[in-house]
Amino acid sequence: MANLEDVPSLDLMTELLRRMKCSSKPDKRLILIGPPGSGKGTQSPIIKDEYCLCHLATGDMLRAAVAAKTPLGVKAKEAMDKGELVSDDLVVGIIDEAMKKPSCQKGFILDGFPRTVVQAQKLDEMLEKQGTKVDKVLNFAIDDAILEERITGRWIHPSSGRTYHTKFAPPRVPGIDDVSGEPLIQRKDDTAAVLKSRLEGFHKQTEPVIDYYSKKGMVANLHAEKPPKDVTVEVQTALSS
Repeated sequence: MANLEDVPSLDLMTELLRRMKCSSKPDKRLILIGPPGSGKGTQSPIIKDEYCLCHLATGDMLRAAVAAKTPLGVKAKEAMDKGELVSDDLVVGIIDEAMKKPSCQKGFILDGFPRTVVQAQKLDEMLEKQGTKVDKVLNFAIDDAILEERITGRWIHPSSGRTYHTKFAPPRVPGIDDVSGEPLIQRKDDTAAVLKSRLEGFHKQTEPVIDYYSKKGMVANLHAEKPPKDVTVEVQTALSS
């Protein structure tokens, strides 16, 4: 824990003002669902800042729990070392732990979970024990063909994370980062073949989750093929209702 005396005054004031602004925001517990490349990663930081939520990405949380050697993290590492999938109960337990942090006081954005109906049911049970529930599920609906164009055209500058797209946001010089002049790379999973298998998994496993939450009247369908600014407007409309 940092000693507050050592924190610059401007940083303290900025954080105080942020917390005061956040105190008047409504609590939100959100799930983002969509295939790879549908724009969840673009919208989640905007939603997080607007509603003062914590962003719970299950992959990151698992890695953090393993690194911190929490009791659940130790169990998760045992499963991973054996090449097994981490059980749904363990993942829900890690989410439960993460939600107790002060940054999750106003609610959370869950991204990458639940991927199956069983996971959704376990998540609901855990939230029910806490006396809360999911408020809204944002479904980033998009056609597979559009995703292929989006993903296979994506190029990345590895050290900065800057991303380009051959069609939508090309670098000034093909294959070269605008800022550093270093070469761009394409991620191994940004290929049509990998996308095809990931989409098959998404349609088979995760689409039923959308039906599960639709029956509860929680789903807002977004037109994820639109430009990011338009999707942001749709998100704001969905979350203000």
